[in-house]
Amino acid sequence: MPFTPAVREQRFVLDHVARIDELAATERFEAATPDLVDAVLEGAGAFAAGEWAPLNRAGDTDGPTWTEDGVRMPAGYAQAYHDYVEGGWGTIGAPADFGGQGLPFVLASAVLETLGTANMSFALAPTLTVGAIEALLHHGTPEQQAAYLPHLATGAWTGTMNLTESQAGSDVGALRARAEPVGDGTYRISGTKIFISFGDHDMADNIVHLVLARTPDAPAGTRGISLFLVPKYRLDADGKPGDFNDVRVVSIEHKMGLHASPTCVLSFGDHGDCIGELIGPEMGGMRAMFTMMNNARLNVGLQGVQVAEAATQKAVDYARDRIQGPRAGSADRAPVAIIEHPDVRRMLMRMKAQTQAARALVYCASGMVDRAATDEAAKDRLEILTPLAKAHATDLGNEVASLGVQVHGGMGFIEETGAAQFYRDARITPIYEGTNGIQAADLVGRKLGLSNGAAFATLIADMRAGVEDEALQALVDACADVGRRLSTADADDRLAASYPFLTMLSVAVCGWLMERQGRAAADGDDDFLRMKRAVAAFYVEQIVPEALGLHAAATAPAASLYELPADLFAA
Repeated sequence: MPFTPAVREQRFVLDHVARIDELAATERFEAATPDLVDAVLEGAGAFAAGEWAPLNRAGDTDGPTWTEDGVRMPAGYAQAYHDYVEGGWGTIGAPADFGGQGLPFVLASAVLETLGTANMSFALAPTLTVGAIEALLHHGTPEQQAAYLPHLATGAWTGTMNLTESQAGSDVGALRARAEPVGDGTYRISGTKIFISFGDHDMADNIVHLVLARTPDAPAGTRGISLFLVPKYRLDADGKPGDFNDVRVVSIEHKMGLHASPTCVLSFGDHGDCIGELIGPEMGGMRAMFTMMNNARLNVGLQGVQVAEAATQKAVDYARDRIQGPRAGSADRAPVAIIEHPDVRRMLMRMKAQTQAARALVYCASGMVDRAATDEAAKDRLEILTPLAKAHATDLGNEVASLGVQVHGGMGFIEETGAAQFYRDARITPIYEGTNGIQAADLVGRKLGLSNGAAFATLIADMRAGVEDEALQALVDACADVGRRLSTADADDRLAASYPFLTMLSVAVCGWLMERQGRAAADGDDDFLRMKRAVAAFYVEQIVPEALGLHAAATAPAASLYELPADLFAA
């Protein structure tokens, strides 16, 4: 099945959810004219369909290979990445001061969505680079920015995030990587990092590793962590990649999915010659890390949209072609395409509704990124929406990918159909860049109290003012009630309720945005607008009421979770 870029849908959500016209009315984003936005979306779609989508299957079956000289990507990937750089697709949201186009982040997110829908594994390379750009923009020195950002902005060099160690997963404070001062302002880096996406490859001239490590005598825990810039190749006097910087690939992981993305174990300083530069102040690593992580969390939420869109397209295509049995109650008993059967219709409608809800949620958050620099209210809204976008959109990506397998029936369990790849690829997204449980804990532990509770209260007020459906109004009220309860609950009760509450609030926000889109499509009668009205109505009528059922779980005390002693879980 050929990949079809979701250009009309993306433009509709940019207009009615992200409200890109408001952004274009500002001096900062005045270049984002309607014609330019259309050209970017259509051009990215054509590029992704022509060059990245055809590599998706081979990347899954062949994958990268480890050699003593580094990682080699599957055939075709290096050329396709070169064409991505030459086409300027990495520059969309990068700052103009460093060779980027300076267009809205939400438009760059739409481009990244298209690339990831065509080839989710491949799109991890630019996804990680965006995080490195953000860290250097906010915390790098002018010299570091001048040396590295122009190359990262184009994608000619790629970036990575090096946080995790074998003994330090979610507990970042347990990391052991070391940074010893050389005496000239640089540091010798040593240690091993695991789970490094695109930690090595043969598509770019340099790889810029951002590495968390401890300086001598640094205190234990997260307070003692610093962030370092560690290129694969040190820069020469002309600012070009020169000497190898003693960063080696120990191995690449054998994974459930995302096979075309080399997930590396990296060893720094095996020969004592790995040199890094401090980014930001010493022991300021956590602050810099969260700059990377918050950006990455939105982009992982976007991966949920990517895989959901791909799985939905494949399932719809299969269901329209697969002939199987007569429709119940039909007079002639002639076999029909399975899309005519009610249960298949239920699954496909749910897939489309959840995909569009996830897109609306992530685009809404991404639009707040563009506003947050000059608007404190938008900054608060972004803080609340980030854990929702990361967690709920990836949960939906998994649900939709699973439904895609189900629509295919037994053929969905056979690798050759391709439905299984989406299911395998999706499964990592609720885990990395902070598990979805961590996102829920962040929501109830930090975000409910943001600005003394005003950020949450304003979100509730905006939804109450904007929704019309009774069940959706009831869900917003239920979220307000749970939020009040959790704001004064003890830590165990708050955390026990965090995940059902995150889901309730996410569905409420999605319902608000889906209802808005349904109203925006009310006056048109082309096929796309008819689809939008039907899908929005399905979401509000069938998915919103499900979230109301989570109220009991979101208000239950933690005591029931501890009724069973740990040793009895094996009984």
